[in-house]
Amino acid sequence: MDVYVIGYASHPPAEKVLTKRLEEMVYDTSAPALRAAGIERSEIDHITIAACDELDGRSISNMLMVAPAGGYLKDELRVTDSAMVGLHLAAMRIASGRYDLGLLASWSKSSIAPFEDIMRMRSEPFFTRPIGLNAAIADALFAQAQCQAGTASETKASAASARLQRAATSNPRGLKRKAASEEDIASSAYLATPLRAGHCAPVTDGAVSMVLASGDWLKRHPKAKPLARIAGIGSAIDRYYLGGDRLAGLKSFKQACDSALRQANVQSARAFAAVEADCQTAYHALAYAAALGLDESPSFCPSGSAFAQNPYFCMGLINLIEAIEQVRGTAGPVQQSRANVAAAHGQHGFAQQGNVVAVVERV
Repeated sequence: MDVYVIGYASHPPAEKVLTKRLEEMVYDTSAPALRAAGIERSEIDHITIAACDELDGRSISNMLMVAPAGGYLKDELRVTDSAMVGLHLAAMRIASGRYDLGLLASWSKSSIAPFEDIMRMRSEPFFTRPIGLNAAIADALFAQAQCQAGTASETKASAASARLQRAATSNPRGLKRKAASEEDIASSAYLATPLRAGHCAPVTDGAVSMVLASGDWLKRHPKAKPLARIAGIGSAIDRYYLGGDRLAGLKSFKQACDSALRQANVQSARAFAAVEADCQTAYHALAYAAALGLDESPSFCPSGSAFAQNPYFCMGLINLIEAIEQVRGTAGPVQQSRANVAAAHGQHGFAQQGNVVAVVERV
């Protein structure tokens, strides 16, 4: 894939961004991304937006958000599934040959409205909404399925959560929360059996912007310095129904991984310097690591994943930045042994119904 990342920026992590309007928060992320790429907004030929009306607390949010995101009078497309779906679309637009230089913008200001109330409203209205399905319940069903499959247990989940929280404290791009002990996690309140509060990554506010360029554009602009090449992207979605086989099998996650690895000509996940997975709970971390053959591997989520910061809708792009930092050798205290490739993952839908995996390569 002849698509390169030439600049990016993420909003400073925060539990809640209370001092800015959403428009300001997004502008304060997109503008630095353009500066990091060394280009003017006038040079981009398209913009891709990944945002969620419900989490923004307004309908048709992009009518107000396109301009501060950098899309005024630009060719604009929008997705509403997750930021990594936006990355997939943005990369395909450039790979098509019709576009050369684009801006991808995503944000998640979950403090605007109660997160679980929004997730209940995203349930199918006639079957699952009346029973009160929300993200915690769906994740607990996922956790039960993983326990029954032998991949996870409460004890393993508490240990995995403690491990991710310790990693997050070393991440300079995270919130620097104090890591909870394994004992404190194991005694935290149940949200829905077997999922405890300590097993879950708290949702935060955040935003990400990224500038993508084609190889042809880089040839015409030799002074531009690409940060990484997008070597492959895989995307898959499973059925909505939360049956045991769907929850235990991770079918769409594995399909997305396999597709990304094939495109990038990578034999297995063990070749990556880091795999930054979207671990909304410790049970997800255990399941993803097992599926990739990376149990207990230091290359699995060295950033602490969502336990470092968790702007839910754009968490996948936060992971992508972490993966790029790894291949550039600029990840700081969480840097792994430098290698040519790393991977980032984002999920969407109840209990990781949809998954996108991107492989980035050192330039």
